[in-house]
Amino acid sequence: MKIIVGLGNPDAEYKNTFHNLGFMAADAAAEKLGAEFCTKKCRAMLAETHVGGEKVIIAKPLTYMNLSGESVRELINYFKVSTNNLLVIYDDYDLKAGVLRIRQNGSAGTHNGMRNIVKELGTENFARIRIGFRPMNETMVPLIEFVLSGIKKEDKPLFERAVTLAGKAAAEFAGGKSVLELMGQYNGSAVHD
Repeated sequence: MKIIVGLGNPDAEYKNTFHNLGFMAADAAAEKLGAEFCTKKCRAMLAETHVGGEKVIIAKPLTYMNLSGESVRELINYFKVSTNNLLVIYDDYDLKAGVLRIRQNGSAGTHNGMRNIVKELGTENFARIRIGFRPMNETMVPLIEFVLSGIKKEDKPLFERAVTLAGKAAAEFAGGKSVLELMGQYNGSAVHD
């Protein structure tokens, strides 16, 4: 069994913000796998499907970003899944806009949602897909405000492509492709490719 978690904030006001790139990628993964978000469990919206006979859960925590780990821990415990079968997708300011970076494990960096997941799970050993959103030109807006700002119309195609690629990679993870294979295929991917 696999669990794919996209991070974000549930309220409509956050829908088109950088901090919701994980939610958008979860939607893209669900669409790719023909699943719909229609169940609420473990303080998350869930889409459930089967890939090659294996159950796959795609989750969007409803705990708000900074407490994402509480929902993820509940999901891991409820479904009795090893963190080896967990994939988390989230936004990352440390990467250029539209760039994907997949890793098997690692620190949470500056991301509060990931810090909370690492804290709640007690491990950094789970796969993740980071979607970069650092602008080409440095912004004077404080990071805490920038992550919650809306994605500009002219930047939407870049992020739509990044989210689609992240969703495709997550669907391939669900289908059994190894994280190392995904890293080779997607790392550095962006609209400029």
